[in-house]
Amino acid sequence: MNSARRCRVSGRVQGVFFRAATLNVALELGVFGYAKNLSDGSVEVHVEGDAAAVAALCDWLWDGPEAAEVAHVECLTTG
Repeated sequence: MNSARRCRVSGRVQGVFFRAATLNVALELGVFGYAKNLSDGSVEVHVEGDAAAVAALCDWLWDGPEAAEVAHVECLTTG
């Protein structure tokens, strides 16, 4: 079963390779989408694919890359 989610990640998530690390994890999990910096300092992530893999990526967002300091993740199911 496929799933789609849009997440907003806040904290120290820009300038720490968050988007690049998210891409690497997405490729490992076989999901697709995008990650973009927002003007408020957060990162928006849209991910689609197998429901279990989408959930795994959304769980990973709480950790992010080593240099990130994630304060909050909010995910909404979009499809």
